[in-house]
Amino acid sequence: MTERQEIILGSIIKEYVDSAMPVGSSLLAEKYYFDLSSATLRAEMMALEEDGYLYQPHTSAGRIPTDKGFRYFVDELMEERQLGIREQKALQVEVLKLKAQNKMLARTTAKLLSSMSDSLAISGLIESEDFYKSGTQKLLSKPEFGSLDSICKLAEVLDYLDENADDLFRKMEGNNEAEIFIGQENPIRFADECSMVVSRYNLKTGEEGLLAIIGPKRMKYSRNVSIINYFKKLLGGNLVVVSVIISVQNI
Repeated sequence: MTERQEIILGSIIKEYVDSAMPVGSSLLAEKYYFDLSSATLRAEMMALEEDGYLYQPHTSAGRIPTDKGFRYFVDELMEERQLGIREQKALQVEVLKLKAQNKMLARTTAKLLSSMSDSLAISGLIESEDFYKSGTQKLLSKPEFGSLDSICKLAEVLDYLDENADDLFRKMEGNNEAEIFIGQENPIRFADECSMVVSRYNLKTGEEGLLAIIGPKRMKYSRNVSIINYFKKLLGGNLVVVSVIISVQNI
């Protein structure tokens, strides 16, 4: 891929993340001030489509990134980021409150994660297979999951949550780094319309934990990786909790 095509692909992904709508050449030319004509942009977008990075949902529509396009973005174009200091401090305070109040951490952690990520959040222990979720409506309200077929697939993911968590855990065996699965790369059933950021880790108690974010392919990958990594630090201390965040955030 040429440098110009990389810039165009990155811009299309940014726009699609924000709007969930196909992106046209005229919008790119107007908003990103490319020193290119709309015709040249269309030609480059067509080349990206021929190479499998974009697709056109219907004639005269703009383009949408494919799984391959998102994968290229994640592997080659995505910049690492950290949660802001303010967010980190706020999370530390909330976790300390939960510990001090001796509340049920799995349930309250799910609520905290849901609030932070605008997501469906689930938390629990791998060993006990006892999971709690919060924010289902946030997930179902996203345009990608508005059809009956999508809702049924998401329901299957939730119905087989414990089994899926075990599959994820085995998939990540020997790897404690955050990993991204896109579309059909997903190791869990019925999640081919989603993307996932997942990581496992070990608690100080010896129990093993799992963190994951599942959401639209247009999720904010870099931010979600930073969320996963920070929660690994928090939960890897004295909190005997494993959390799975099913995210609906944009890239």
